[in-house]
Amino acid sequence: MTMLRASDVRRCHNAHHPVHAAYYFAPEHDGFYAELGLERGPMAYLAGRAAPFGETGPGVVSATFYGYHPELVARHIPRAWQIASPQVVLRTRLRIVDAVLVRLLGAEGVVSDELAQAARLALRAAEACERPGRPLYSANADLPVPAAPHLAFWHAATLLREHRGDAHVGVLSSAGLVGLEALVTHSATGTHWKPSFLMRHRGWSAADWAGAQDRLRDRGLLDGAGELTPAGVELRRAVEADTDRLDLLPYSALGIEGTRRLTELAGVFSRAVLAGGGLPLSEIGKR
Repeated sequence: MTMLRASDVRRCHNAHHPVHAAYYFAPEHDGFYAELGLERGPMAYLAGRAAPFGETGPGVVSATFYGYHPELVARHIPRAWQIASPQVVLRTRLRIVDAVLVRLLGAEGVVSDELAQAARLALRAAEACERPGRPLYSANADLPVPAAPHLAFWHAATLLREHRGDAHVGVLSSAGLVGLEALVTHSATGTHWKPSFLMRHRGWSAADWAGAQDRLRDRGLLDGAGELTPAGVELRRAVEADTDRLDLLPYSALGIEGTRRLTELAGVFSRAVLAGGGLPLSEIGKR
């Protein structure tokens, strides 16, 4: 019998993640939230992603989002809830997703049989996710599943992303990589956001970044040029492998054929998202 492999899990995640992530980078994101009175940029992002928790404080958000400067979070949470309640933010979030996906996938794409099938498969996978130790997944899992297929698919992709992300935070913590150090090592792989992007959007200064680099050099994980040493490469490899292992359950529920079909279907929609400029790919890299 063919067994589901860690590479199958990561491939499926990579196939559906752009559909989820496009929401954060779309002009509709800050635009719609600004209509509520939320400030563009970090406040809009933090409020939209934290709204499933309810009127939570900065501590929970800093802990679960992991890579954001706590002072940045504290500037906006819980002040955001004085401007717009989490319930209003969640309704607006779905309005944003609707506008973004109709624009990127087209009016026909969002009502296609293929998208409806992708939504069913992704929801089946998400239903098999574990709640213990997965705060962001669990908070989103308490929300109702939207009726429209494109919104249901985005909701399911969000559940799968947060389930994996919750596990990833645990693995990073176990590896001794606190939030900023995790960002520095990930950026050094060349497959993550550039340092300038991360500092700008997550509240870290150049001095913060340099300090984290120095700490990682002391551990033998970075060299003098800020590149990963062999030990750093191995640590990042192990982190991703452990994350794949802890993300196996939802895809095991689909089985190998179901996972491959979701990967195939989601890949079509993610390619459309990327072709439409849904993600700022120019911001990915080491420099």
